[in-house]
Amino acid sequence: MSIEVDVTIKLKHGVADPEGENTKKALNLLGFKRVRGVKSMKTFRIEIEPEKADGEEEEEVKKEVEEMCRKLLANPVIHEYEIQVVKSERR
Repeated sequence: MSIEVDVTIKLKHGVADPEGENTKKALNLLGFKRVRGVKSMKTFRIEIEPEKADGEEEEEVKKEVEEMCRKLLANPVIHEYEIQVVKSERR
């Protein structure tokens, strides 16, 4: 069994997003005049091998992924993130 977790990382409110701004400008130039804003985000899908066979460790997995975010995946100064368990399946 494995547990899949999605981590979505985005810039905090007020932090400049040049990639989003350039994408908005390009869309406007391509004729999509109603686009008023674009925000760039990054999503990681992480597959975790559970330690327990009872399938009751989603909260432990979330805590482990939270630590991954703090240590590597996100910069706490400029990023916020959301962790969501996507699915658990037998392998």
